[in-house]
Amino acid sequence: MKCFNYNKNNNKDCDNRGCRYWIDCKNSNNCCILILKNKDYNEDKTTLQDIGDIFKVTRMRICQIEKNAIKKLRDKLSSLN
Repeated sequence: MKCFNYNKNNNKDCDNRGCRYWIDCKNSNNCCILILKNKDYNEDKTTLQDIGDIFKVTRMRICQIEKNAIKKLRDKLSSLN
């Protein structure tokens, strides 16, 4: 069983701060994977501000990261053609 499933099933907060999915957010048992599965954070309702609050950065920084990720994906896809 994956650690995030274990923590969700047992309603236990993750203590593994070394995990690449660990975040300081009690609403998701300290796991960013569980935030995505949480019904309060879904595609229709989640804003850049919500994501910034989770990761303790500004909404503008989240916007910059999003634009950079989209550019990298486009560049990767265009190099495949």
